[in-house]
Amino acid sequence: MSIRTLTLDRPAVHPEKLGFFRFGDIDQWRVLTNDAGEWHTLSAPDFEALLRGEIGPDHAEYRGLQRKGFIRADLDLEALADKVRRKKQWMGQGPHLAVVISTLRCNQDCKYCHASRTNMDRVDTDMSLDTAKKVVDHAMRTPSPYLNFEFQGGEPTVNMDVIKFIVDYSREKNKYEKKILDHSLVTNMTYMNKENADWIMDNNVLICTSLDGPAEVHNFNRTWQKGSNAYENVIKWIKHFNARYTEMGRDPELWHVDALMTTTKKSIEHWREIIDLYVELGIRNIHLRPLNPFGFANKTWRAIGYSQTEYLEFYEQCLDYILELNAQGVQICEGTASIFLKKMLTPYDPNFVDIRSPVGSGTGQMAYNYDGSVYPSDEGRMISAMGDELFRLGSVDDLSMEEAMQHPTVRSLAVSSMLDTLPQCSSCWNAPYCGVRPLHNYMHTGDLFGQRPNTFKCVEHMGISSALIRRLANDTDGTVETTFRRWVVDRPRITDS
Repeated sequence: MSIRTLTLDRPAVHPEKLGFFRFGDIDQWRVLTNDAGEWHTLSAPDFEALLRGEIGPDHAEYRGLQRKGFIRADLDLEALADKVRRKKQWMGQGPHLAVVISTLRCNQDCKYCHASRTNMDRVDTDMSLDTAKKVVDHAMRTPSPYLNFEFQGGEPTVNMDVIKFIVDYSREKNKYEKKILDHSLVTNMTYMNKENADWIMDNNVLICTSLDGPAEVHNFNRTWQKGSNAYENVIKWIKHFNARYTEMGRDPELWHVDALMTTTKKSIEHWREIIDLYVELGIRNIHLRPLNPFGFANKTWRAIGYSQTEYLEFYEQCLDYILELNAQGVQICEGTASIFLKKMLTPYDPNFVDIRSPVGSGTGQMAYNYDGSVYPSDEGRMISAMGDELFRLGSVDDLSMEEAMQHPTVRSLAVSSMLDTLPQCSSCWNAPYCGVRPLHNYMHTGDLFGQRPNTFKCVEHMGISSALIRRLANDTDGTVETTFRRWVVDRPRITDS
């Protein structure tokens, strides 16, 4: 019997000269990242020289590597630790997003609906004013200094009385709580009327709608039960709101309708037309959102779904076109990219509840169903509507905010999304920018941890981060970085305290 030995051609590593970092490959580059969110790309020969301790002060890459904490020489450990603290400053603040389901009734029949909507005659799925009061009382017990009540459905404007009550009651209550308070409305616009539109604008309620693209795409995805043209109605009200904001003298960069699209198989072949429509309407932000595996989308995936490769090819096509438009002076941003870029290019984390570690389910958000049931996120509510009550935490009738935040389910979601401790995730170069979606894992695999790194979200997040770094690494004249840095500038619209 002979014994075979395997010899790997690896450079000798000099750990005493290196800071802590993770690394991986993007095209011809080796990308390095650390817990402070810093990143740096090196050629393969330069990376091997770094490991051998051969990159000294006279090397072209030395200053950048040392400043970012990848080289130990003259390392300011306290400054690096401060960067890490700033990236995680949201931890322990508590839920800042309260998703409120004012009703499950909806006048549309969308192919990918994940909200488990009911027909318009189902008034029993409307939230009562009594329940709405308890929702506000519960949500405002969060220790977070900021709170946003986000109205969803169904179509939330079907139960406008509850929306008005929650806005008024929460503001009255906030005279004592002294939080930074926002209210936002996610609506399909097809139930909108002038009276409600005026009230929304007069009360500074932020408004977001769904716009999947031109009529061919939007009407295919989002069927209106009464047989009318859903596309024409959403366009009409987007223009109405934006025109009224202008008449009110409000800054169009801050005050406009936010529109979200959901990517289906139909969208992929119309990527350019989708972006052109957003530009034509003056919409400054487009989120190229993939499908979620909940509700109707889980049943219709074969008809409207796609592979991970197809989605990422679509995303990169769109990203390049958006960058091209920006170079021509058109101000439009890809929303998912801006979340990742804030982690890559700024000292802060945007605290987007679905892309953070740990995930924001129960610690960054709570969802309140029409009947007062409390969930750690809206996805938990969706799973409940599909017949699985695992993620129901309790009810506003008998569950305190403290009990909700400390619930065993919330703890499990935090543990299963802590990238620093998860095998494969902890050593992945994308860990500083990524976020695990345990509820997605649960839907795909039956457990919270999933099968990393093969889950749809893992591949999606890795693909987006790689696309952004690839364009920054090849940005010879600085135009891409200039555009990206413009995307990460935040100017708050409302400070309602």
